Amino acid sequence: MGIQSIDFVTVAPALALASGALVVLIVDLFVAKGTRVSGALALVTVVVAAVLVPATSGQATLCVGVACGYAVGSVTLALQGITLLATGTVVLMSVVTVEDLGIPSGEHFFLLLCSAAGALLVPATTDLVSMIVALELVSLPTFALIGLHRGDRRAGEAALKAFLFSVTSVAISLYGIALLYGSTGTVGFLPLSIASSGAEPTPIAVAGLVMLLAVIAFKISAVPFHAWAPDAYEGAPIPVAAFLSVVSKTAGFGALALVFATFADWPQVWAPPIAVMAVLTMVIANIVALRQRRAVRLLAWSSIAQAGYILVPFGAVVAGVEGSEGLLVPVVAYLVAYAAMNLGAFGVVAIVSREHLRARLSDFSGLAWHSPWLGLSLAFFLACLAGLPPGIIGLLVKVQVIAVPVATGAWWLVAAMAVATVIGLAYYLSWAAVLFQRPVAEERAESARSAVLPMQVAVGAMLVVTVALSVAPSLALGLLERL
Repeated sequence: MGIQSIDFVTVAPALALASGALVVLIVDLFVAKGTRVSGALALVTVVVAAVLVPATSGQATLCVGVACGYAVGSVTLALQGITLLATGTVVLMSVVTVEDLGIPSGEHFFLLLCSAAGALLVPATTDLVSMIVALELVSLPTFALIGLHRGDRRAGEAALKAFLFSVTSVAISLYGIALLYGSTGTVGFLPLSIASSGAEPTPIAVAGLVMLLAVIAFKISAVPFHAWAPDAYEGAPIPVAAFLSVVSKTAGFGALALVFATFADWPQVWAPPIAVMAVLTMVIANIVALRQRRAVRLLAWSSIAQAGYILVPFGAVVAGVEGSEGLLVPVVAYLVAYAAMNLGAFGVVAIVSREHLRARLSDFSGLAWHSPWLGLSLAFFLACLAGLPPGIIGLLVKVQVIAVPVATGAWWLVAAMAVATVIGLAYYLSWAAVLFQRPVAEERAESARSAVLPMQVAVGAMLVVTVALSVAPSLALGLLERL
């Protein structure tokens, strides 16, 4: 057996986040409480990791002969970029939140960076075991992040619920991996791809592959593994909810992309359950979102629905493999657009929640009058999420996603997505309308005026990204071709 060679440049982004997390935790021991040193160090760490990402393109490491344990391709680069963009934005939002809620800043940013490091590893893994370990590295710190707000009983309950759902999904997936190993004799993606190429799946392999989807469904909060998400989002500090809505989903779809590429010759096994999950997720989430009156809980159900949309291309392969080429292009484009517009919406909610702790939709009444840039920004983010002009990028990524089932002839998926999108318009437009109402009390303006610079910068950055994507959609739609 050969000796594994380690190229530290290839793993530098994840290594930078892990090292930065330790530095943040250690420095926090020696700085006075109430300072923003931990947040500043965390932000610098994210920027350093982002600078290192381009140098890893096309690289591989942890190799024994021709087999490598870590490989970076175009999809890996795109998903790592999304993860770092989201992490940097959440760090900015968190700087104020940890002060307001009395959350230990060192521990908060340490856990945030550790989870982000795991998300960077997921799309670069080359075997099922490494993929599961990386996914758990994403999840485990988030349970603590949710529960760090000790003053809120909901936070502890939400953390416990997320933990129990995670444990269940991982147990199912590990059993699935065991079945796949028993059927094929390997857990590596390349050997699995070779074994599945031109071969009919055995019943054991079918059961294993379907069970493997459980942990991915949990990460992207797809039905029926979604029930943890609304309570976790509402119980967690809002920046943590924003992190879960983007980074956890990005890691989950990164894992799904690996499964898709590995078992491309077995769409008859994995596409039908994904298609059913997509339909249930889109329709149920949008219907339940109609009844929500709190902003964070509405965004939680919206996030679940958006995951359903992104699942559609994977489920569409059930109608024919011929149309599956380039399937990851619309998926990555949607994730890029979704990250920017969803983080922006959460950022505005975080600002308003500083004065209105529960952040009910009625608390946003007249926001466009008292703070035009915040109100208009939220209206624009909601338009993007709904897929309505002027949120052009939201419309285009939905069109690109729905083009896959159209090409493969999966018209029932097209119909389901169309119905779900129309349902979603109701609550997005209803919330947007509230922003332009004349408020009854002038005091509501204080929620906008009390916002501090880091949160404003986070919202402004996501607004710039979303507007840029709407003006030049090719930045997202053609991202994979350029990497």
